[in-house]
Amino acid sequence: MKVLVTGAAGFIGCALALRLLARGDGVTGVDNLNDYYDAGLKYARLARLQKRPGFRFLKIDIADREPMADLFARERFRAVVHLAAQAGVRYALENSSAYIDSNLTGFSHVLEGCRSTQVAHLVFASSSSVYGANTRQPFSEHQNVDHPLSLYAATKKANELMAHSYAHLYRLPCTGLRFFTVYGPWGRPDMSYFKFAQGILAGRPIPVFNRGDMRRDFTYIDDIVEALARVIDRPAAPHPGWNSGAPDPATSSAPYRLYNIGNNRPVKLLRYIQILEQCLGKKAILELMPMQPGDVPATCADISDLEAAVGFRPRTPVEVGIARFVEWYRAYYNVRKSTEARPSSLSNPVSIQDILNET
Repeated sequence: MKVLVTGAAGFIGCALALRLLARGDGVTGVDNLNDYYDAGLKYARLARLQKRPGFRFLKIDIADREPMADLFARERFRAVVHLAAQAGVRYALENSSAYIDSNLTGFSHVLEGCRSTQVAHLVFASSSSVYGANTRQPFSEHQNVDHPLSLYAATKKANELMAHSYAHLYRLPCTGLRFFTVYGPWGRPDMSYFKFAQGILAGRPIPVFNRGDMRRDFTYIDDIVEALARVIDRPAAPHPGWNSGAPDPATSSAPYRLYNIGNNRPVKLLRYIQILEQCLGKKAILELMPMQPGDVPATCADISDLEAAVGFRPRTPVEVGIARFVEWYRAYYNVRKSTEARPSSLSNPVSIQDILNET
């Protein structure tokens, strides 16, 4: 199958492209290789892909209309996996235009390319952040998600609506996957677990928001990729029982579906840091901070629809996933194992175990 993967130099994009190449698909990857985080890591991921037969890379910004239109017209992809986006919740407070350009304008170019060349299936990345102010958990795709708490979340909700309109108007099969806190080797340095590892190894205090009272449905990268690969092969179809009198947000009379992809086993943030400490062999120094704008206190995915559709549910426990991440981190950054058992010098450092005992 001839597949376009946008954001191919990104964390999930690279991992998915490797999986598709391994099963024999031809993959064209596009990425603008911007400097939102360390571009060297993006080039390193890209180098892994360029060693594989069947892969071709093009440096394109999805927000540029003409290069995107030319790409679709020339290549005639069978499937498109759209993963390119301006990521992050807090960065929108500094640079909101980056989210408009990439997540809205860029996605419109992907939709137009799929429509004009009759792509058989568009799979696109949404996010657990769309659940916003919802507090009923586990989060279900069938719940209303009209109260985003960040611009990033709002753009992902907008992507779902834009995709549905194309599915309805042009019968373009569209499937959106709401990712829940993806982590693992080759991950993004702006993600909390990556920053925690850097801070712990450097002996710096690490900021822990909401005083550590956060729970996240951490989902290992290999589980995300497995779900994506299976969903690609199952184009969305109209739901025969869809009722316009009681519209279900996750399905449609158009070829459109939404699925959660999460571990379905939320972990307290402090427990996650504790596992990092154990794997790194070094204690963390915590800087307890209030909740940040755009954050939510807890996430948990209802993955029953995904399991019913493709016969898969994530199975990697955080203890295994974090150990694999630490192993990769040490090798990539040439960090030797530490035998330090105590935190670096700091007056009255906060202990994770003390906080866990209190709560």
